[in-house]
Amino acid sequence: MDDDMLQEFVVEALDLAAQVEDNLLALELQPDSHDILNAVFRAFHTIKGSAGFMNLSSVVAACHLTENLFDALRTDTAAVTQQAIDVALEASGFVADQLAALAEGVSPDQLPAMPAVLEDRLTEVMASIGQGATAALAAAASLPPLSDPAPEPLAAAVPRLHNLPGQIDWQAYYEALLPPSVLAAMLDDFGTAPSVEPVQPASEPERRTAQSDRREQPDRRETADVLPVPDGQPHIVAKEDSLRVRADKLDALLEVAGESVQAANQAGALFEKLMLFKQEDEAMLLMSALAETLQRAARYTSELQRATLATRMQPVGRLFQRFPRLVRELARDLGKQVELVIEGAETEVDRIVVDSLYDPLVHMLRNSLDHGVEPVERRLAAGKPEKARISLRAWQEAGNVVIEVADDGAGMDPERLRHKAKTLGLIGEHLVISDEDALQLAFLPGLSTKAQASSVSGRGVGMDVVKTTVEKHRGTIHIESTLGQGTCFSIRLPIELSIVPTMLVSAGEVLVGMPMSAVERVIELPEELMSVSGQPVFRDQGRTLPVRSLATVLGYPAREERLGIVVASPKPYILGVCLVEGTADLVIKPLTAMPARGIAGTARSAEGSLVLILDVAFLLAGGR
Repeated sequence: MDDDMLQEFVVEALDLAAQVEDNLLALELQPDSHDILNAVFRAFHTIKGSAGFMNLSSVVAACHLTENLFDALRTDTAAVTQQAIDVALEASGFVADQLAALAEGVSPDQLPAMPAVLEDRLTEVMASIGQGATAALAAAASLPPLSDPAPEPLAAAVPRLHNLPGQIDWQAYYEALLPPSVLAAMLDDFGTAPSVEPVQPASEPERRTAQSDRREQPDRRETADVLPVPDGQPHIVAKEDSLRVRADKLDALLEVAGESVQAANQAGALFEKLMLFKQEDEAMLLMSALAETLQRAARYTSELQRATLATRMQPVGRLFQRFPRLVRELARDLGKQVELVIEGAETEVDRIVVDSLYDPLVHMLRNSLDHGVEPVERRLAAGKPEKARISLRAWQEAGNVVIEVADDGAGMDPERLRHKAKTLGLIGEHLVISDEDALQLAFLPGLSTKAQASSVSGRGVGMDVVKTTVEKHRGTIHIESTLGQGTCFSIRLPIELSIVPTMLVSAGEVLVGMPMSAVERVIELPEELMSVSGQPVFRDQGRTLPVRSLATVLGYPAREERLGIVVASPKPYILGVCLVEGTADLVIKPLTAMPARGIAGTARSAEGSLVLILDVAFLLAGGR
């Protein structure tokens, strides 16, 4: 089997499997929608057909049994019940798991067969459908025939495909596989439905001729649709072309683009230094031409970098679409009624961020369902709606993407968190912290306010994992909660992980890059600072802010620092620096072999100097 063909199949089939799951969840809310039913059937039928072409027998076998259920739902042989949706979701999830295993490199002949439990559930549902269908047919046979049945307009115009006894209902397949819009277009074009002649087996020469004709025809996906417009002139609507590219190739391209930008910046810096020397007339002409060339090179390399970055951006909706089923099943297991509201699914962020956010969001949704959302009786007693609401929102803000998970549940008790943390020895017995800081104790490893751990939460490891994962990608997470009203988790991550807009500052003898997302403003510090409880402070815009030395924070010898950077953190403070050398968009390379506290990675300045890039989470935590 061709590996490239298999990879293409897996990518397309995973998209179709996601559509099946989305449509099944929508079908649960709109059980009478034949459009949704037909969409489910078409997507699953396509997966089955392509899997058969790829000789994936285990996928075909799983699809075939599940397709029988979808066909029964679509043809009204069975009703859309809770049981039918449950087993359909379980079966489609099994198919998606098999496709995911193929994507991870599992050999097709090593794919597991459908579990016997799932097969029994499907067989049980189909058996109940058969009993219901038999009773319906018996009841229909006892009724007198109608004199003049009125056919549906569209269905009457569709040609009836005659099938042999005991064979597939080809008429039903015809209506399911062709969307209503296509059927309507056929009627508009021809006035009546096209006649269907009996199909005769084609001879071998005819088959070869037909295949040759198909090869010579252009791919419909690459052509344009011609649509009529009011003035009678055809209007061309171009199809959007797309091309799948391996992620590692994009990463390599981004690396080259970043190095090109750095080289162009360094060339520009060297040129400026060269211009300080006296030049002859002819040399000045060459220098002028060189300056224009360098400007053009810098512009094109920057455009190349931006275009490359754009190819790595993906909407978070690709991630969000995996959660409705998760919330539905968890809510059912916990005996709660929950509505998941998704907003901002079109927000784009680096694909690495999208891939890394799944586990943190799963942990937060689990905690909202288990800890936050109350049982129905308690919600009604508190005057709340019977169905709880969990919102999953995303939006862009100043070079960052913000993702919120909020619920209208019981909220978090800061006093209970303080007591639990002191009992476990996670904080000092006499430590006094505010309610806002007490909420952040939920991220401490081993801390859980639940009396007994369950399969969903309560072991005190989930939120610690969330914080670690978010900070790994230069992000921050914060909790806001009101007792009795609900809780909101906010994750803030840079939209692009490779390019860091930075402010270059000098911390003693070291050149440091401070991410601009953490910089509020630059101020001038006096020679003598006020002191409160032995801590130097400076009054800025009506606020008394603590002042810390950046060199001391990083472990370097302190020098005179007359400039201060006001850090935009939940608790603002000032970092003293020796010099501010400007701003630059730097390509960051993470520290992997020798991680250092507070350092996210390294970069090169325009002059070629090594720059240490500070970790945003380290800055927002107060440089500790």
